[in-house]
Amino acid sequence: MHRLKYILIILLGGLLAACQKEDFLDRYPLDAVTEPVFFKTPNDLKIYMNQYYNRSNFPVMEKGKGDVGTDIYITESSINPRLEGSRSINSAPGLNYTNIRSVNYFFQNYKKCEADFKEYQQYVGEAFFFRAMFYFNLLKSFGDVQLVESVLTTSSPELYGTRSPRNIVADKIISDLDSAALYLSANKSNGHDRINKWIALLFQSRVALYEGTWEKYHAGTKFGVAAADPAKYFNKAVEAASSVMNSGLYDVYLTGKPNQDYNDLFGLRDYSTNKEVLFWTKMNLSLGIHSHSKLYRLETPEGFGLTKQLADSYLSKDGKPISKSPLFKGYDNIILETENRDPRFIQTIFTPGSPWYIEANGAIRNWQEAYAKLYSNSTYSSGTGYVRRKDYNPTVAYHHLNFEESPTIQYRYAEVLLNYIEAKAELGQITQADIDKTVKKLRDRVGMPNLELANIETDPNWEFPALAPVINEIRRERKVELALEEFRWDDIARWAAADELIVGKRPKGAKVSQFTNKPALPTDENGFLDPFKNALPTGYGFKLDRDYLNPLPQHELTLNNKLVQNPGW
Repeated sequence: MHRLKYILIILLGGLLAACQKEDFLDRYPLDAVTEPVFFKTPNDLKIYMNQYYNRSNFPVMEKGKGDVGTDIYITESSINPRLEGSRSINSAPGLNYTNIRSVNYFFQNYKKCEADFKEYQQYVGEAFFFRAMFYFNLLKSFGDVQLVESVLTTSSPELYGTRSPRNIVADKIISDLDSAALYLSANKSNGHDRINKWIALLFQSRVALYEGTWEKYHAGTKFGVAAADPAKYFNKAVEAASSVMNSGLYDVYLTGKPNQDYNDLFGLRDYSTNKEVLFWTKMNLSLGIHSHSKLYRLETPEGFGLTKQLADSYLSKDGKPISKSPLFKGYDNIILETENRDPRFIQTIFTPGSPWYIEANGAIRNWQEAYAKLYSNSTYSSGTGYVRRKDYNPTVAYHHLNFEESPTIQYRYAEVLLNYIEAKAELGQITQADIDKTVKKLRDRVGMPNLELANIETDPNWEFPALAPVINEIRRERKVELALEEFRWDDIARWAAADELIVGKRPKGAKVSQFTNKPALPTDENGFLDPFKNALPTGYGFKLDRDYLNPLPQHELTLNNKLVQNPGW
């Protein structure tokens, strides 16, 4: 481990911050890494790549993470400034190239390894994967960015270059992922030690779908792309997802228990042999690797709440939307609301009958206890009344104030299926056979009817009434299947959907009359919780011509006059 401290990166403010008076080369001891003892063995390369297996790149999913600040998950204590339209240049994230620079340093030196390439190609593949990840984060945040494939010095001309168009950046990311897939191991392994080929291909399907839909739905706006070619990216998404699907290594997790399999998936203690999980974060208290108090924090909502906008998306058990199904029992209380609904509703959102604590002796305390206390104090308060159950494990033995070994899923097969079917629909090539090998698998797990392409029930409450019925239903499926997994904002952004989902709207909650202790929160004219009613009387003020992208920091523009600010800023 002594070698590792010579390669840790001291965080830099950004790519162009390197131009400031302090010599940025002195801030990262590159020369210390290139001494004869390093980059000579495969283990040296492995140690170098270990630095990217961290919480920033593979976060622990807990309360306050996973779609919070979108239309489906909020905290009453603060309003998301992007959705509110209240951000300023000074509050925006920095343009940080630190990780990209360190990966480029690896590419500059890995060939010094004296072993056969086959002995270390895994780590070269990892370098391509992580560089793609870092560039994708920049692409989503800023759109056009500078492409840098070398370790810059103060005399490098790229330091003062222009930004590359976003589609060129996307092409580079996809190319890096092609290389990653070529070199990474094709073995499934235990899913937590090292990434593999199939993870790279899943990620590639994500990138390609993102860029394809961005180019399609932002066309003709300030965020449009010159010479856009969405179909190219949709085809790549289909190709990458198909490779994972055809590998035969992964499948949807199910044990034949439709009323609990979906929920159980996110509360398992080990995923080493789980067919749905491609990669997960394993904790080990003996090594000081832990998830802090993930489950302990999830025990109580403390202001966090899922929204009526999510709850209303779950179909009835007959496969029809609640606006059309005779099975829907209304909103008088959450128990009635979940009856005859897609079981993912009750497996994502707590209801009074859900197990809340399972004691060491097997005694079960259900959510009824917390439900009765809801709003009686800050511990049980929720801004919407819909309390997150997903990711929660009720076994008390696993809960700890400071240290837990609760794992987190990072990549799962369900996303592969959803990326594939959405790309096929966007290409206009979707068939019932495509649905049967994707959407049907997810619905079979929870005992829901399949989506029948020739018989889609019209929903007057579709979020995207101008789009084809099949697009609406695939987006619905994605919304409920991937809820709280950090996809929702990216989906809203790439679909250019803030006008339908955000602007002028406020998140709503459950019927307030059902709670014994009435919350000190506003309600709307129909009696539903409306936590931001006073703060946002006209709804969210998201600026459609500005807020899809972050602004470039002002100091970057000052240092490089070839950089142009993002639209609206």
